[in-house]
Amino acid sequence: MNIDNLNIGVIGLGYVGLPLAVEFGKKFPTLGFDIKTERVNELRSGQDLTLECSREELMEANQLSYTDRLEDIKQCNFYIVTVPTPITEDKTPDLTPLEKASAALARIIKKNDIVVFESTVYPGATEEICLPIIEKLSGLKFNKDFYAGYSPERINPGDKVNRLTTIVKITSGSTVEVADFVDLVYSKIVTAGTHKASSIRVAEAAKVIENTQRDLNIAIINEFAKIFNRLGIDTEEVLKAAGTKWNFLPFKPGLVGGHCISVDPYYLTHKAQEVGYRPEVILAGRRINDGMGEYVATQLVKKMARNKIHIDEAKVLVMGFTFKGDCPDVRNTKIIDIIKELKEFNMSVDIYDSWAAKHEVQEEYDIDLIDQLEPAKYDAIILAVDHREIKEMGAAAIRALGKPDHVLYDVKYVLPLGESDIRL
Repeated sequence: MNIDNLNIGVIGLGYVGLPLAVEFGKKFPTLGFDIKTERVNELRSGQDLTLECSREELMEANQLSYTDRLEDIKQCNFYIVTVPTPITEDKTPDLTPLEKASAALARIIKKNDIVVFESTVYPGATEEICLPIIEKLSGLKFNKDFYAGYSPERINPGDKVNRLTTIVKITSGSTVEVADFVDLVYSKIVTAGTHKASSIRVAEAAKVIENTQRDLNIAIINEFAKIFNRLGIDTEEVLKAAGTKWNFLPFKPGLVGGHCISVDPYYLTHKAQEVGYRPEVILAGRRINDGMGEYVATQLVKKMARNKIHIDEAKVLVMGFTFKGDCPDVRNTKIIDIIKELKEFNMSVDIYDSWAAKHEVQEEYDIDLIDQLEPAKYDAIILAVDHREIKEMGAAAIRALGKPDHVLYDVKYVLPLGESDIRL
């Protein structure tokens, strides 16, 4: 293992893989691989539709090239796997992308190569699922012919402050020597420093509890919001008051979507139940957060009914569809839960989001986003995502989209207190 001969292959060029490939491409010969030809062509043209990397950043990575041909990355000796780890409809881990990536690696891996996984998994998955596939299909012996590491991703889509290089990187390896080498490699690009875990399993566990803890913190705030709504108290005012204490955590209520926080806890609960322990608190938090879309829709319908607005065939505008503000990522967005529930009441729902890719929303959710906002059209308006442009519109411009007696529901505290009819 010699860092001077390092040739890096990054498998998967999404929100996680591309920033890695770009940073490594500034230091080492790096080849980014993705099975989507259109994604590879897009990056070759100097454009990143995820908006994680600018054209200038792509140009700075002068040792980086892209390919959709698996054979091209056979020249590499240090592979980083960044494929997604979704869940199935019954809330169990879907390791299919990892299994396919491992099988693909088995076709090209050579003696003394190192494979580092970054995908979020339960403790033990790398060594129990991925490496046996590589061993079986390649004929190489793990920790004799090839080696492995695990360094969990900590990418926050849309965040231009906390980025790959400025977030401490957890690293680990399958032997002491490999752990040292993996740590050395990542230390070349992560200015915030690294934390070398004692084992791959420890690194896997650290990642999965990061988002589980955040999920639970949001769940308790969501439960607070439900209670305060019944008491007629504004939740944001309560949180601001409580936040004056130095150790009160500044979480807000809301919909918990995306590819991490709403997914990762199920990986931990799956493994826990596999070893005979049924987690109570984690699953309770998941139930609360998974039910918030239905809760928002129900609250809106109740308010409309109190205002004597006819529910059947009412026109509703949902502003925002991505899973978070100022980000084009629509993966696992929980806005869809609000929309489905409103349609159950036979409402007509328009969705506007200039950040989201129309073709992606259509393919993934069978929804056509609207291009234009029409004045005086809607019986209700939901501010579902706190995009900057929605904030800049202000209450008057937003309310102009509604009929005279419309209801405005501010889910994300886009507007100041008193400027909407109902808040989460």
